[in-house]
Amino acid sequence: MSHVNQSTFTTRPEIDGTFGVVASTHWIATAVGMGLLERGGNAFDAAVATAFTLQVVEPHLNGPGGDAPIIVYDARKGRPEVICGQGPAPAGATIEHYHVLGLDLVPGTGLLAACIPGPFDAFMLMLRDYGTMRLRDVLEPAIFYARDGYPLVERIPATIATVEELFREHWTSSADLYLPGGRVPEPGSIFTNPRLAATYKRILAEAESGGGGREAEIERARKTWSQGFVAEAIDRFCRTEEVMDTSGRRHRGLLTGQDMAGWEASVEAPISYDYGRYTVLKCGPWTQGLTMLQQLALLSRFDLDGFDPTGPDFIHLQVEAAKLAFADRDTFYGDPAFVDVPVEQLLGKAYNDERRKLIGDRASLELRPGTIAGYGKAIGAREGGERVAVGATGAGEPTVGRIQRATTPADDARRLEKQGAVRGDTVHFDIIDRWGNMVSGTPSGGWLQSSPVIPELGFCLGTRAQMFWLDPEHPASLRPGKRPRSTLSPTMALRDGDPYLAWGSPGGDQQDQWIPQFFLRHVHAGMNLQEAIDAPAWHTEHFPSSFWPRTSRPGVVVVEGRVPKATIDELGRRGHIVEIGEDWSEGRLTAASRDGVRRKAAANPRGMQGYAAGR
Repeated sequence: MSHVNQSTFTTRPEIDGTFGVVASTHWIATAVGMGLLERGGNAFDAAVATAFTLQVVEPHLNGPGGDAPIIVYDARKGRPEVICGQGPAPAGATIEHYHVLGLDLVPGTGLLAACIPGPFDAFMLMLRDYGTMRLRDVLEPAIFYARDGYPLVERIPATIATVEELFREHWTSSADLYLPGGRVPEPGSIFTNPRLAATYKRILAEAESGGGGREAEIERARKTWSQGFVAEAIDRFCRTEEVMDTSGRRHRGLLTGQDMAGWEASVEAPISYDYGRYTVLKCGPWTQGLTMLQQLALLSRFDLDGFDPTGPDFIHLQVEAAKLAFADRDTFYGDPAFVDVPVEQLLGKAYNDERRKLIGDRASLELRPGTIAGYGKAIGAREGGERVAVGATGAGEPTVGRIQRATTPADDARRLEKQGAVRGDTVHFDIIDRWGNMVSGTPSGGWLQSSPVIPELGFCLGTRAQMFWLDPEHPASLRPGKRPRSTLSPTMALRDGDPYLAWGSPGGDQQDQWIPQFFLRHVHAGMNLQEAIDAPAWHTEHFPSSFWPRTSRPGVVVVEGRVPKATIDELGRRGHIVEIGEDWSEGRLTAASRDGVRRKAAANPRGMQGYAAGR
């Protein structure tokens, strides 16, 4: 029997080859991306096609009206870069406007929470400056699936069922699309979105109408989106429709065609932290990615090599480091184009040496941000009461299934528990080609359950503005033209200075808990990519949620049922409030690595959607 593979069992093989790999949160999108590589496209071409396909086949998790932060490594340039597909707040989105409406939080659904849609322009920028293929090559798969149909994964009908009453009573344009024949569609049934297919077909036709080659086509597509019929439809919908939202009232939107015309995606340098032989890269502090780097800075003085990755010491340390990092997130982070975020201090040795002293043998039940003179403003926690149920695909970015007034945050949380919260989550993909180009992207927002469908376009707007604070003194406060402090958090790492690993996960506030867990298991426990994804996972809900109604649950740690009972008992003894979830309920990670000529990839089995492919 010596010839039998003695490797640890994994739910699927770690993909290993030399040509290229694609990993995403849906098997169809993975196949589309791999198809582009097979046709001679590079990682950036494949990423754009993958992303547009994910908009079609996972409409409950992302859409054209949402957001898209992306980290790329261009082998020609020899450096990593961030493409910012996070649109800012509209010009009319002022704190005063929301206060006049009687709101102390931006609603979690509806038109008042819309920022400028970011994905389309971000992916056009990527295709133009990094890709090689034409617009038709990357749009045709999405058009095909929107026009001819795709099989519905179970979570799409389940999500639609949760908002069925809302659609019928208030968001009738969404009912027209997502309740075909007046009914919630069945899981596995073939679903089409002909209006979205027509939108992309028209963009393609207008882009190809003027000649001039590949780049000229892409530029015409960008203009058609931001200054043409797409922007006109969005402007008209926001001006004329009054939409029910989580405030329990109807509101018109603030997003205009002028907002659309005045914004473009941009390229910037990532932020980084050196962790042993690895340099971990994140988007700037307009995302929460810095929290992962802060966790690594706090954990860098612990000898994690000898720790069991499902043992109480490992989990306790990671959770306590996360509590400190996320407390700093809610105190210091914001759009660096508007506020000065002390990134160097937050990652500095002196600051973390002091913060590390707060990690003891007992679980903290306090929100403990650090202090850096002249920076930040602490927020008060809104405690939320009962847990909002987490489905098989893991926790994510919540929107609300039914509209009903509640008098307190605790009432909000209890109502969500009773009614069932709609988990508007996210998608993710990681791609590496034969030339060594790498992409890690986390598109999100524009969920089918977050805002009503714009009938002429076949998609809805996003709700990322709910992440702003309506406190003018806070770094993440609302201002026109400002990016919300997003939870979206793609990741990349160099090893010994060479591009090595791309990975990420959907999951809202949980993203930068599952992302470091994967990395620490890979680095310190020697797990391969698939083992590190399959391993039991957890998250804490100790700090305020980034999403409406912004509640927290101090001390709570939610663990998968596969975490050993002895570990769970010991965590409880240390003061953690441990809740046990389903065995496969935490995270939707994908990952890809580049090691010399080898290309490896892995994807999460949770939710039965994600897949990796390559050769």
